[in-house]
Amino acid sequence: MRKIKRIWSIILTFVLITTFFVGCGKSKEVVSNNVDKTITVEDQLGRKVEIKGEVNKIVSSYPITTSLLVALGLKDKLTGVEMKPKDRELYKRVAPEFFDLPQIGSAKSINVEECAKIKPDLVIIPTRIKEVIPQFEQLNIPVIAVEPESLDSFLDCVKLVGKSTNTEKRANEIVKYYEDNLEKVKKINENNNNKPKVYLSGSANVLRTCTSKMYQDYMIKASGGNNVTSSLEDGYWVDISAEQLLAYNPDIIYIVQYAKYSVEDVLNDERLKDVNAVKNKKVFVIPSVIEPWDYPTPSSILGILWMTNNINPDKYSKDEFEKTAKDFYKKFFNLEVENKDIGI
Repeated sequence: MRKIKRIWSIILTFVLITTFFVGCGKSKEVVSNNVDKTITVEDQLGRKVEIKGEVNKIVSSYPITTSLLVALGLKDKLTGVEMKPKDRELYKRVAPEFFDLPQIGSAKSINVEECAKIKPDLVIIPTRIKEVIPQFEQLNIPVIAVEPESLDSFLDCVKLVGKSTNTEKRANEIVKYYEDNLEKVKKINENNNNKPKVYLSGSANVLRTCTSKMYQDYMIKASGGNNVTSSLEDGYWVDISAEQLLAYNPDIIYIVQYAKYSVEDVLNDERLKDVNAVKNKKVFVIPSVIEPWDYPTPSSILGILWMTNNINPDKYSKDEFEKTAKDFYKKFFNLEVENKDIGI
């Protein structure tokens, strides 16, 4: 009897020890998978970037990508943002917590030392400040550079950020939403052989405009307009003369939402009195209280749709635009908007 008890005791001990080590092995494997998970992405400079482990702390020095990160559902993972976040109405409404985050840069610069203090899992910058990349690499901080200045590069940017942050499903939803609406706009404009000449003016004054390198150039063309400054190829925002604007003689002038001047300022500018758009009072501010629609962000589809309604109101109604704009903000920002927010 004693012998049988001893045998059972040995068996029980063996089972307990085996269970313990198997359990530990599984636990260790789960932790290892989380820690050792590595993805490789190619940023918009063509760089191969390895991102190790979970991305829980993200720094964005660029309002374009900060807005995209919010649309991707990642606002809780942002640990550093661009300067002056309180100036952005979108953040006031959907992410006021950004106001208390470290402000680490802008579209033109970034404070690498402040970023290092945050110990981010990922930093996102525009390609124009690529000279800081070696500093991040020396600190072993993954950094991706983006340049969403055309339709393809914008959609690639959405996919890149989605893959880098493990939000590919949401990123694909944004891309599909964009492409579906672009197809709608394409059908509206497919038989439009009489495209109006359109001029878009920048923030400082009416004589500052976009070149063909800017996303705004694509927006005008997609909406059924003919951008009169498409021949400008040097730089991004450039200054022209009043004489040049007279020579362009646009039928429509669009003013960016963040301009420091008004429609009345343009209509009352004696230098421009012979421009068709001024004579016919076809000068408009791109609306939206919430955020600029001419930036290469997810909401730029609303800028294209608004221009489409402005250019072809008989083919795309204001009521349809209103519904789309409200659905967009509810879908991607969980935000209820009113007509006054979208310029209706």
